[in-house]
Order: sequence, then C-alpha cells, then structure tokens
Amino acid sequence: MDARDIIKRPVITERSTDLMAEKKYTFEVDVRANKTQVKDAVQEIFGVEVEKVNIMNYKGKFKRMGKFGGYTNKRRKAIVKLTADSKEIEYFES
Repeated sequence: MDARDIIKRPVITERSTDLMAEKKYTFEVDVRANKTQVKDAVQEIFGVEVEKVNIMNYKGKFKRMGKFGGYTNKRRKAIVKLTADSKEIEYFES
C-alpha cells in the first residue's frame, strides 16, 4: 500500500486537539494497515519522527432505513506520538 492509501484523514475533535499539545496526532487509517505501516506513512508524508503508534478498531453500527437494516463501515483510528525533538504537524495553514 502507498503511504497516501494508509492515512485517510485526520480526526479533528475536541479531545484530539487537546492531545496535540502533547505531540499526539489522531488519524483515520486503512483497516488493513498495521502499526509499522502507519509509522512509516506518517514519517514519509509529514517528514517527522514518530515515537509510538496506538491503534483502535471500531465496529460498524447497526442502522435501519425503514424495514431495511445494515451495518455502517468499520473504522480504524491511530494515535501517533512524535518524538520530543521532532517538528509539529500543521493541519491548518493560516
């Protein structure tokens, strides 16, 4: 997989913006990617040093539309911690 295929998008929530002060960044990643692939992809795309990667899996929720029922897509979220001497990732350009 290509690095751009592994990292789908940043997750921007109140909790994830609070974690940015500790140099922890949250991304939605491909469900087939492992920690090593996520680490390499973040280092390649953003040019930073990654110290640690935590990954969480989310099951799809059951939803109904009238009499039809089905599940939403499953997701995978990664929290990437950068080293102390690494530069920060800029999501928004001013």
